[in-house]
Order: sequence, then structure tokens, then C-alpha cells
Amino acid sequence: MNETAARHVTLVRAFETAAPSDATWTAADAAWASRAAAEVVGEGADADRFLARRGQLAVERLGDRVKAFKRLASRRNWRPWVGSVLVALSFALGVLMDAVGPTRYVNLLAFPLLGLIVWNLLVYLGILVHGITDPFRSKRPGKGLLRRAVARLGGALHEGIPDGQGTPGTRFRAEWARVSAPLTARRVGRVLHLGAMAFALGAIAALYIRGLVLHFQAGWESTFLDASQVHQALSLLLGPASSLTGLPIPDAAHLETLRLPDNPGENAAPWIHLFAATLVLTVVLPRAILALLSGFAARHLERHFPLPLTDSYFQGLQRSYTGQGAHLHLVPYSYELSPATALQLKEAIVSAFGPRATLRLSPPVAFGEEDTLPASAAPGEGTTLAVALFSLAATPEDENHGSFLTALAATLPPGTPLAALVDEGSFLARFAGQPERLEERRRTWTRLFEKHAIEPAFVNLDAAPAGVADSLTRLIDLSARKEAAR
Repeated sequence: MNETAARHVTLVRAFETAAPSDATWTAADAAWASRAAAEVVGEGADADRFLARRGQLAVERLGDRVKAFKRLASRRNWRPWVGSVLVALSFALGVLMDAVGPTRYVNLLAFPLLGLIVWNLLVYLGILVHGITDPFRSKRPGKGLLRRAVARLGGALHEGIPDGQGTPGTRFRAEWARVSAPLTARRVGRVLHLGAMAFALGAIAALYIRGLVLHFQAGWESTFLDASQVHQALSLLLGPASSLTGLPIPDAAHLETLRLPDNPGENAAPWIHLFAATLVLTVVLPRAILALLSGFAARHLERHFPLPLTDSYFQGLQRSYTGQGAHLHLVPYSYELSPATALQLKEAIVSAFGPRATLRLSPPVAFGEEDTLPASAAPGEGTTLAVALFSLAATPEDENHGSFLTALAATLPPGTPLAALVDEGSFLARFAGQPERLEERRRTWTRLFEKHAIEPAFVNLDAAPAGVADSLTRLIDLSARKEAAR
């Protein structure tokens, strides 16, 4: 699925899952889009092809009906001119930079270009550290101010919109910003690398332009360093440029004659050549390579957009196309459902995932038997979601309830998400009219689930199936996202 197709699919989803009051896309429209897409791609096509074709057909149908939808569908995903303007601006700033200093003396130890070189070296170190530590991060680091500003100018940043809130258009923009974040990061990275390269080229250009009409002397001064130490420092910094250009770095005795203010210094031309070559080696070439890599990565993502298809909406569309149903596996712990509650739960699952959805209800695992789970507790292959069921009336204990969660997680087939469902029915019946006790007990359970990185839902299983269905749908979405991020 390419970027345009993914944008269409995400846009259709925002309208298709809108509240009834916002609905401009009916169930009949959705059924038509699915049926028409299945006819076009034929049997056996993968989910990407089916969803992409369905999104295209839906965009054509809705675009004729809603002008705002047509504008959203045809709008550019990224403003390419933003990158060009920022790169040109960076070059201009580099030209305006005072690369020599306020006087006509080039201080070899306080050359303004040294700061530019050091800054870029620190950036490369940060990129290296990020690349090494990224696989071990549990949470993605936030964007810096500069990256956020470029993303906003490029039209790819829409923040501050809570999930599921706002009009379909605002929800689409927020969701698109989230799913396109990897592509946006590559595009922003490319702009920043090209901008840094352009700034360095502008500084080099300004250096030589000023050198054509002004005379500069080179020297150095220091309170703490002697000539031999300065020679070592300059050899380390300018050594690669010296090898490339063939310009030698003077020895310590010669550098002593350049010490300011007792000596007048010497013509700065060789030193300007060395610093310019160093800037090319440490800024221009590395930034060009990084920009090229970011560009290749962005192009790959444009053609193979990583749209997450693990949530309940996409899973439901894929099941409608393949004729399969959702399969939920429920394992109660120290808690037995009444026949009426079990029937209510099955109705909720059908309401959430369609008539082909199935529920496998495992026999309850008794308190104290969490270390050796029976074979019936293990979810089978093809399970959409495994759910650990608890009663809110119980007091959560990590050595028991936590051990049960750990043991159940160890039985999951690869890629099967695990969530927790906490039935509040008996607790509400006992402590009706005491909301503070309900909130305190929820917080206690939540702390246990956070420790085991499991998404919970607190529901009254004796309530209407629609409310339970919404909770199960949310559980699948959150759990699948967490499983995909691992």
C-alpha cells in the first residue's frame, strides 16, 4: 500500500467510524465499498490490496457527496516547497554568518567555524547513540522543537486532538499524523540534514567572498596552552584536511611565532583552506550522506506505507473479505461467570465483531493454581485476543493475580495480544452509592496491570451488551497496537 492509498483508507475510516450525528457514510455505503473492492481484487488478494481498493472506491463515492471530504482526499500529504525554502534560507544564513570574527584576525583557537564543526559532531554522536539504544526503548522519545516546527510547516503535524473526539476531519488529521509519523520523521530529517549542509556551504562561500576583498591575518592566543599543545590540537582537528589538500600544519616552533598579541600573525589563506576543507569533511559530506539515506527511507515508506492493520476496524474489514470471524479466548481467574452473564458476554462479542465471532470460555483457574495452568487455559492458533477475566470484588495481589497473568502470557501463540477484563458487577451491587471506593479499587487493579504491561477494561458484564462490546473493541485496538510495537 502506498502513501496515497493509506491516506484514503485512513480518511474513510474517520468518516466510517463517526458518531451517528456526524455520519455521512452509511452502513449501506460501507457494504457497497467492501463488496465492490472484493469484486475488483478477486479472491485470494492480500489485505493491503483489498483495503487500498476499498479506500479508493469510497473516496470516489464520498468525494461526490461531501466537498470537505474531497478536499481532504486531494490535499498533499507533504509540502515539498517547505524543504526547498528552508534549505535556501539556511544557505542565506550561512552566507550572512560572520565566519571569521569581528576583526580581520583569524584566531585559530576561536574560529567561529569551530563551533559549527563541534555542533555537527555532537549531532552525529546523538544519532549514533539513538540508533544503538532505540531497540531497547519502551517509549518513543519526543520530537525536538526544530523537528516539530519543520513538521508543522510541512503540514504533517496535528496535535492536541484526543482519540475519538472532534469532527471526522479533525480526527482524520490527528490519526494521519500518528500513522505517518515514521515517514514524516524521514522527511523532516532529510530537510534538516540538507539545511545543515546548506548552512555550512553558505559559511564557506562567505569566507572566500570576504577573503577576495579583505586581508586576514591568522594567529592564536591562550592563557593556558603553549605552542606544542596548540600544535597537537590543530593536528587532530585539521589533520584529515591537511592530508586531503596537501597543506602542512606548521610545527610548534612556527606556531610560537603566530602567538598574539606579541606577533602580527601571518596570511590566513592556508588556514582558511584547511578550515574550509575540514568543514566539507565533517559537515557537508556527512550531512549529504544522511540526507540521501533519509530520502531513500522516505521514498521506500511512500511506496510501502506501514499502515497498522491490527486494530478492530481493519481486522473486521479483513474478516468480512475473507469470511472469517474474530476468535476471543477468555480465561477467568478465581471467578466463575453465571450462565446469564456468559450469554450476555457472547452477545456483546457478536455485537462488536459480527455474527461469525466466537468466544472460547476456559474453565476458571482456581486461586493458588496460577503457576501450573491447565491445557484448556492456553489460547489456540488464530486467537484474535486472549482475555484474563477478574472480579473487581477481589483484592489484586501480584504473587497470585500477577503470576496468573505471567503464566497466561507464556502460553500465547506469537503475535496474540493479551488484555484484562475486570467485571464490576458484584462490586457495584455491594457498594452502590460509594463511587470513591469504586475508583480506589480500579486504581489498585490498574497498578497491577501497568506492572505487567497489559491493557485493562473495567465493565459491568450484567450491563447492556453494547457497552461491553465497546470495551472489547477498545481492548483489541490498544492491545494490538502494544503487541505490534514490541
